[in-house]
Amino acid sequence: MAGFTLRDATEADLPEILRLVRDLAEYEKLLHEAVGTEADFRDALFGPTPRVFCTLAEREGRTIGQAIWFYNFSTFTGRPGIYLEDIYVEPEHRGLGVGMAFFRRLAQRAVAENCTRMEWQVLDWNAPSIRFYDRIGSESRDEWRSRRLSGPALRALAGDALHPLAGES
Repeated sequence: MAGFTLRDATEADLPEILRLVRDLAEYEKLLHEAVGTEADFRDALFGPTPRVFCTLAEREGRTIGQAIWFYNFSTFTGRPGIYLEDIYVEPEHRGLGVGMAFFRRLAQRAVAENCTRMEWQVLDWNAPSIRFYDRIGSESRDEWRSRRLSGPALRALAGDALHPLAGES
């Protein structure tokens, strides 16, 4: 890991975390979806019940990348896993091994904590990342379709939460 270090984020890192989230959103052409605030991230990362975790990469005293992740659970194995929500390294710092270091750090944590897997998503047009993920031995799970419920559809379904769904009591 010559030339950079990894460390767990602290509350003082919130401005840098948000900056990198927005940089990633811009890279993925999804900046319009990056609406999380510093308060949102403070609560999620450092609140009374942290929901996510963040590892930062630094070079020459400057934050150059981050991995944001959380634990998930496999009902089939009865054990946890790690879900990598976002990994981002500034373009000018790619090729230094930062991405590999993030994945290695998370893999070490997963093995040490008896997790059964690590999972993440990648956009189908992001060929450099797909090539990297292939090189580290990950497999594509094309038979599984990612689904999302958000915005008005989520609120509409939640509105029915006061009334039991058919067959529920």
